[in-house]
This record gives sequence, C-alpha cells and structure tokens, in this order.
Amino acid sequence: MRLKISHTTRYAFEEPVRYGLMQVRLSPVTGPGQTIHDWSLNFQGARREANFIDEHGNRVDLVSLEPGTQELIIVCGGEAETRDLQGVAGPHAGYAPLWLFERETPLTEAGAGVAKLADAARRAETDPVARLHALSAGVRGAIQYESGHTDSQTSAEAALIARRGVCQDHAHVFIAAARQLGFPARYIGGYLLMTDRIQQDAGHAWAEVHVDGLGWVGFDVSNAISPDERYLKLASGLDYSQASPASGFRFGKPGETLDVAIEVQQQ
Repeated sequence: MRLKISHTTRYAFEEPVRYGLMQVRLSPVTGPGQTIHDWSLNFQGARREANFIDEHGNRVDLVSLEPGTQELIIVCGGEAETRDLQGVAGPHAGYAPLWLFERETPLTEAGAGVAKLADAARRAETDPVARLHALSAGVRGAIQYESGHTDSQTSAEAALIARRGVCQDHAHVFIAAARQLGFPARYIGGYLLMTDRIQQDAGHAWAEVHVDGLGWVGFDVSNAISPDERYLKLASGLDYSQASPASGFRFGKPGETLDVAIEVQQQ
C-alpha cells in the first residue's frame, strides 16, 4: 500500500522566545514493512543545527528556535510504501541492547494495577504470543478509549486509575505489563490510515514486544489488532518521551498553545 502523509505542527508562544533547542523525530526511515520514497521536513521560526540517528534508530533533527520568534511551524510529509507483515517487525537492530527494553521508566513503572493485568495474562495463556494478545485485551478492557483525561506525562498506573485514556496510555500500560512478564517492550509512534477520515488531530501509538523466535511483534491495543500495511512507524523508544515528535526546552514564559493537523490517505 502506498501512503501519502501531510503533518503540520504549530507552537504559538505567549511571548517571544529568547532561546530554545528541540529534538524533532518527524522523519521516518526505511525498515521492515515500510519503504520511504519521498519525505520532507521544514521549519518556520527555527533552523536545523544537526541531524543524527539515535540509539533506537530514529532519525533526529536538532533545531534551535530563532531568537524573538513567537510561532514555530514544523511541516513534514511525503510518501511511503508499506507491507503487511502480520505485526512481525523481525530481529532486533540498532545501538540499544535488547536488555535495555526490560527497564522501567517513570511512564511505565509497574504498580499494583499493572501487576494485576500481567498476572491475569500469565494465568490465561502459556504460548507467548497468545499471552500478549490476552494482555492486550486486558489493557483495553481496563482503560476505555476517551480523550481529555490524560496527557503526555500520565503514567501507566495513573491511566489505570483514571480508567480512561488514549492510544498512548494503552501502549504504556501494555509495555509496563509486558516487561513484568519478562518481555523486552518498546513504544512506537507513527501514523495510521483510518477508514472513516483523512484528517486527524494526532498521530497514533502502539507497542512492540520482543518474542524469542519471532523478534519484535507489534500490538495496537486501542484497535485490538497487530499493525498491518495501514501503519507507518515514525519513532520508537522505551516510552513516549523517547519517541515523541518533538521535545526540548526554551527560555521565556511557559504559556504556549499547540495545534496539530495530520492527513493520512492512500495514494
């Protein structure tokens, strides 16, 4: 399947920025199940200082905000060819060792709620893949998909307490529980072709778990499936903070607004 994607991000700052530095992860790379044919990334209100491939294999652009800017606009998009690998992304690659993905982070720290979900999946199935699908169903049953109750700083346990959240929360809880079951797990951010709309106000998130004999296997908890040709991977990490489209700091008043417009369609 050939996907065409357009993604615009606008930051409006309360007062002119004196200095700011950001890492931008908005350039997908060719890998298992996806070939990037054409992609551009442009900035208004900032300039590219450097770019590199990080320990997770993400392409990262380091940009500095232009002094005095009150609006930062990031525009990216292009075309990619995708294939259905039935969720199996294959062997581990990159600079980060596999054992690193068993480590908890503040967003994926396991508490009583996560442990309960992991124990239920452990009792339900003995086959590793079946156990992970059982876990996915358990997470989906524990957290109703509903926006407005969580944000990018919400931990897995906090999302379980709220019992409401979005794809990011589903992924964090699933990752935390999978690690409790002894699996290396990672967070994936990217795009999803939807059947009922082209325009979207956010990207999508899912998880991958490393299973012996298969390698990395994807699980989209929110949609109860493993990723297929409708998915395009943008970045990965131990949690959202390492795979977010943009992260960094700036000097000035904290007030700002963020607007995101995404279009994903079949070409």
